[in-house]
Amino acid sequence: MTALRPKIQQKLDGLAARVQELLAQAADPKVLERPERLAALNKELGLATPVVALYRDYQKLVQEIADCEAMAAGADRDFADLAAAELPDLRARLQPAIDGLVDALLAEDGDDRRDCIVEIRAGTGGEEAALFARDLCTLYQRYATRMGWSFEPMDATPAEQGGFKEIVFALRGRNVFAAMQFESGGHRVQRVPETEAKGRVHTSAATVAVLPEVEEVEIRIDDKDLRVDTYRSSGAGGQHVNKTESAVRITHIPTGTVVACQEERSQLKNRQRAMALLRSRIYDAQKRAVDAARAAERKEQVGSGDRSDRIRTYNFPQDRLSDHRINRNFSLAHVMEGKLDPVVQALQADARERRIESL
Repeated sequence: MTALRPKIQQKLDGLAARVQELLAQAADPKVLERPERLAALNKELGLATPVVALYRDYQKLVQEIADCEAMAAGADRDFADLAAAELPDLRARLQPAIDGLVDALLAEDGDDRRDCIVEIRAGTGGEEAALFARDLCTLYQRYATRMGWSFEPMDATPAEQGGFKEIVFALRGRNVFAAMQFESGGHRVQRVPETEAKGRVHTSAATVAVLPEVEEVEIRIDDKDLRVDTYRSSGAGGQHVNKTESAVRITHIPTGTVVACQEERSQLKNRQRAMALLRSRIYDAQKRAVDAARAAERKEQVGSGDRSDRIRTYNFPQDRLSDHRINRNFSLAHVMEGKLDPVVQALQADARERRIESL
C-alpha cells in the first residue's frame, strides 16, 4: 500500500503537535490580553490547521484500508466479500490524498498560497514576438477565468501591429503562485506570421517572469529610497488619457529597480499597484539570491532557475506544446484556449518530488 514517506510523516506529526500547542496558547488569558500576539497565533493556526485536517483525513483513510484488508482476510466470507469489494475504491483514493497532503505541506513552506504579478516581454522576433507576448497574455487571462482568479492589468507597452513589447498584470485568487510559478522563463514560438506571404515558419520568443506578491509588512521600503515620477497615460482609457498625470513610475534608488503602472484612472491606485510590483521584484531578487547560495552549497541548482533558459516551445504547425523541463508534449490548441491544467499538473508532480528531497 502506498504510504507517506517517513520524512513527510515526521514533519506532519510535528505540525499536528504545533497546532495543539497553538490552540492551548490561544486559550491562555494572558495571550488574550495581547492582541498582537493573538493575531500572530491565529495567523499561524490559519495556515497550519487545513494541513493538519488533511493529515487527519489521510490517517482515517489509512485506518479504513487496514480494517478492510483485515476483514477481507477473515473467516467470515460474507464480510470478507463486502470488504474486498470496497477495497479498490479506498485504495484508489489513497494516492490523490497523499498528493494533496504533500502539496499542502509544501505550500506551508513556500510561496504557493500567494497571489502573483506576471511580466511578459517580447524577445527576438520583432512584431511577431510582440504578438506572441499578447497571445501569452490572452492564454493566462483565459486560464485565470477557468480557475476563478481575478486578472488585473498594471502596465503595458503596445507594439505597432497590436501586440505588446511588455505587459504586466496581477493574478489573484486561490493558490495562484502554486500554478503560475512554472511559467517563469523563455517561451519560444514557431508559426507562420500573418504578414508572411510565402507561408514560411518563423521562430520568435518572449520571456515571462512570475513574481509572488508580498505584503507591505514583509518587505520594508523606505520612502527616502524612492523617486516617484508621474506622467500622462498612453494606453487605452478614453477621454481620461493624456489629460491628467495619473500614470506613476517609481525608482528604487538602492537597487535601481524601476516599476510603472498606468492602468487605473487614479494616480493613488496606480501608485499602490506600482508599489506592489516593486515589493514583489525586491522579494523575488532576495529569494533568488538565497536559492543561488543554497545551490552553490549543494553544487546543483535549486529553486527558481535561470529565467533566460528556454522552458517551452509552442509549435503551431504541428499543434504541439513542448515543455523542455519534463520532456513532455501537449495539445497546443487546448492550451491556447486556457486549458493549461495538464501542463501545470505535470510540472507540479515533477516539482513535488524535487521539493520533498530538499525538505
